[in-house]
Amino acid sequence: MLKSTTPTLEGRRIIKYHGVVCGDAILGANLFKDLFASIRDIVGGRSEAYEQELQKAREIAMSEMEARALALGANAVVGIDLDYETISPSGTGSMLMVNATGTAVTIE
Repeated sequence: MLKSTTPTLEGRRIIKYHGVVCGDAILGANLFKDLFASIRDIVGGRSEAYEQELQKAREIAMSEMEARALALGANAVVGIDLDYETISPSGTGSMLMVNATGTAVTIE
């Protein structure tokens, strides 16, 4: 399935719009990742553990969006937007949320 952040696909014609599709992923960050990320914030550098969780969440959200598009009979998703949030439900620590939204279409 073709996926793009652009509203059209160069050289391809959209012949049917199926509607908006989305996929969501919410992953919890455990205590050790939070602790090491805090240390990285103090001394500088990247948090590889959080980067891996972010990539995993993005892949889940995109995969769910693609599955919903396929269920509608689409063979592409255009206009994809990715949103990232951190949420902290009361007393449960921080969680990472990724939302992927796009328009499911059929292209020639």
